[in-house]
Amino acid sequence: MITDLKRIIEQISRDKGISRQLLIDAIEEAVRSAARKRFGSRRDMDVRYNDELGEVEVFQFRIVVDKVEDEQTEVSLEQARVWDPDVKINDELGTKMEDIAELGRIAAQSAKQVIIQKMKDAELDVIYEMYKDRKGEIVNGIVQRFERGNMIINLGRTDALLPFTEQIPKRSFRQGDRIRAYLLDVRQTFKEHQLVLSRTNDDFLVKLFEMEVPEIAEGIVRVMGVSREPGFRAKIAVASSESDVDPVGACVGMKGSRVQNVVQELQGERIDIVPWSPDPAKFVSNDLAPAQVSMVVVDEDKKTLLVVVPDDQLSLAIGRQGQNVRLASKLLNWRIDVKSEKKYAKLGEEGYKSLLEIDGLNEATADKVYDRGYASPHDLAEASPEALMEILAVDAETASQFIYSAKRYLATLATEAENVQAEAVAAPQEPEEPVKEEEAAEQKSDRDAAEVPPDGNRVEL
Repeated sequence: MITDLKRIIEQISRDKGISRQLLIDAIEEAVRSAARKRFGSRRDMDVRYNDELGEVEVFQFRIVVDKVEDEQTEVSLEQARVWDPDVKINDELGTKMEDIAELGRIAAQSAKQVIIQKMKDAELDVIYEMYKDRKGEIVNGIVQRFERGNMIINLGRTDALLPFTEQIPKRSFRQGDRIRAYLLDVRQTFKEHQLVLSRTNDDFLVKLFEMEVPEIAEGIVRVMGVSREPGFRAKIAVASSESDVDPVGACVGMKGSRVQNVVQELQGERIDIVPWSPDPAKFVSNDLAPAQVSMVVVDEDKKTLLVVVPDDQLSLAIGRQGQNVRLASKLLNWRIDVKSEKKYAKLGEEGYKSLLEIDGLNEATADKVYDRGYASPHDLAEASPEALMEILAVDAETASQFIYSAKRYLATLATEAENVQAEAVAAPQEPEEPVKEEEAAEQKSDRDAAEVPPDGNRVEL
């Protein structure tokens, strides 16, 4: 007959995936600890699990002596011969402790705690080994419960944590809902959840496309970059290694079926699929579509792009609250400055550029005064505070400050010009090198020959 202990070991090993021998070792250690607390820590005891009987056996070893002084380590010869008639003095005798039920309630509780801890350690190792190579994959689970905004997701064998910071904003799940998430981290610790999930990570979007687009999974279409504002909008740049495969078309799918599956999983997040290009100017033109791009000025040293668009395309290129250009900048990893054609033309005018150099004036303020006829710092310096109050919608003190800044700017320019002129006047003149007598005679002879021809008539050179 299989005992209850043996049945429990078999069931736990099967259900939890924990090694059977590891469970047996944990039980033996727990019983050994309990026996030492109950019978004394100086006893030499050996604990073994008898698989045939399905029970734990405890043996204690003592030295045979004529007179017992320490009952934990010694046994009398008379008592020893009851178990072994051939035993002699100084022999070590091992006997089975028949009634380990005497361990008592406290010792039994201690044994239980050791067994539970060992099982937790074993299960921790099992879960870690199971998921350590799956880091970076998408896992499926069921929403188990909520803890201070965090979601606990049941993955079957264990629970995982979906932190509040890794959840898509304004998207709600209820207990019992099925959910997919990106396995962000696998920890080997008790203090925190072993598995940490994310739905806001950029790689979550990449993995979703890999699941939906066979060309990406096969490596024909490559994802070159991703930028997201989770729950609102995302951009993904793709390129094809085969000329006959359209990377954007492959990701969109028939009638948009593939990208729509990803959008539904992200609960409505808008996704722009952008064809990648090694040319930053062409890439940014693709990235800001459907807005038309008139011109791109590239500064490779500073990794900045000045993008010029038609006046009526400016708001489309920038996007709501700057979202479109912000995502494009993140996708390219370049700084992008978008200007309208009208604004770009202003930047080429000396008067407008001078206005931007005045302390306190930004582009928005410079635009307003420039469009109202104050096309230079000189014009602004002569403006009245009342006029600027009306144009800029500011108080009298601020308007006066702008006028003062313009006058100070002009004064600085005048001072700099005077300094340059003074330096030019004060610069020492290089002395002329004296001409030797022989060279002077030769020069005079050359002049005479040039001025008077052989016939004696003077000619103009």
